[in-house]
Amino acid sequence: MTMFCFQCEQTGHGTGCTTRGVCGKHDTTAVLQDAIIQTVKEIGFYNDHLRASGKRDAAADHLTLDLLFATVTNVDFDDRRLYSLFQNAIATADRLRRFSGATLPAGAPVSQVDLHAAKSGENLVEIAGEIAISRRKEAVGEDILALQELLTYGIKGTAAYAHHALILGKEADAVYAFFAKALSSLATGNASMDEWAGLVLECGHVNLKAMELLDAGNTEHFGHPQPTQVRITPKKGKAIAISGHDLLDLEELLKQTEGKGINVYTHGEMLPAHGYPELKRYSHLVGNYGGAWQDQHKEFTVFPGSILMTTNCIQNPKGYEKRIFTTGCVAYPELVHIEDRKPGGMKDFTPVIEAALAGPGFAEDGEDKSITVGFGREAVMSVAGKVIDAVNAGKIRRFFLIGGCDGAKTGRNYYTEFAEKVPKDCVILTLACGKYRFNKLEFGDIDGIPRLLDIGQCNDAYSAIQIAVALAKAFETDVNSLPLSFVLSWYEQKAVCILLTLLALGIKGIKLGPSLPAFVSPNVLNMLVEKFAIAPISTVEEDLKAALS
Repeated sequence: MTMFCFQCEQTGHGTGCTTRGVCGKHDTTAVLQDAIIQTVKEIGFYNDHLRASGKRDAAADHLTLDLLFATVTNVDFDDRRLYSLFQNAIATADRLRRFSGATLPAGAPVSQVDLHAAKSGENLVEIAGEIAISRRKEAVGEDILALQELLTYGIKGTAAYAHHALILGKEADAVYAFFAKALSSLATGNASMDEWAGLVLECGHVNLKAMELLDAGNTEHFGHPQPTQVRITPKKGKAIAISGHDLLDLEELLKQTEGKGINVYTHGEMLPAHGYPELKRYSHLVGNYGGAWQDQHKEFTVFPGSILMTTNCIQNPKGYEKRIFTTGCVAYPELVHIEDRKPGGMKDFTPVIEAALAGPGFAEDGEDKSITVGFGREAVMSVAGKVIDAVNAGKIRRFFLIGGCDGAKTGRNYYTEFAEKVPKDCVILTLACGKYRFNKLEFGDIDGIPRLLDIGQCNDAYSAIQIAVALAKAFETDVNSLPLSFVLSWYEQKAVCILLTLLALGIKGIKLGPSLPAFVSPNVLNMLVEKFAIAPISTVEEDLKAALS
């Protein structure tokens, strides 16, 4: 049995991982994830038929989010949990088939291999090897395959954001309807190049809605982010580091650790939490520890407390496996997993707290250093007049949105160097973990306007888009005519769906790196270049010169 996976930027040899994922997943894990995706396409087919008859199956909608999110890079490495998810998916597909009365057409891609025949995890791995990407490529050609994979990875990322939003009580039937429609198309394979391209861009629009739902959930529950100084050095005492995207998990952890003498540190994409009023009021949320996800092994090895991973971006925790915990969709073999909250209740983080109390904690305070976060759209637009005046006076020449996913692959120092060389009369907007390449550098300000504005997590691309739209309106132009350049880094599928959102909104001239997606064929890439002028990063000097010309 061999695997093939090319859904992330770091894929092996720039073409695909074939024996073990660069992310660390085994071939069995990869094949289980392939089987889940194959089955969720079948669920989408039946669900789409149900919707056509005016019916909705909420359980199937919610399971679709779980299934898609579990296969995003660096989320679930636990074969036992994945096989359990697969069994749930098969049972749901069977139930929907009976309920809808629909029958998959003969020759449909998902009907080529009977995954329902799997009786065990080992048996499934053997059967699922028949659904390899290489076989689909032979059947449909590389260009159709490229668009199908682009759509698949786009809806994976969108599902992650919809999943986060649902936890906060926000959902929209239009999002679920699109999942059913897109997955049904992938199940049957019946679409032309133009139709696949249309679905890909539709995914971008739907992702904007998913990010809007998540934004509403976060801001209604925790308040709008405010510019906030965040300590980036340790405080003496017991410690917990919490990583990922789930702000509700953080809030519940803060409630359960209050008064216990434990300092809580954010890590990775949790850094923007410090800007939310309802979270920063907890005095024992003392700062941020470490940087982006790919550095966690060296950082967590020496962290003197416990660690909680709330969503994704986990790595092999060898050396600290007894004090790292998972929850939600993220999982790793042999780690203690904190189970989901019951309706009206909270998750029980007792194991995380006990491990922190048993650890040594930090022996002394570190040097007092801080960075500033919390420049969401409310904060930025509250000084919009000042920003517009600075642009009109020639004090701000250009804005650069430099952000996206970080990663370990070589070539990402480009983003550090780019930020450092942005002229001093320009402002940098940033979001997602790509900001760790430069967010601890000093950039100064322009008439009191910070030259580095941290907008937040990757899903806060919604906030960045709203800022751009508001500025375009103020200048009586469109976003493409603003003095604004997009210089993006990508790693996994949430970055893919954000890119699709930008393209769906008609934004052109995006620079993307450090490498282009291996799953995009030359013809599809040419189509994106011709329509949207998307281009790979080159050198810092060339890209800056082009942006400022």
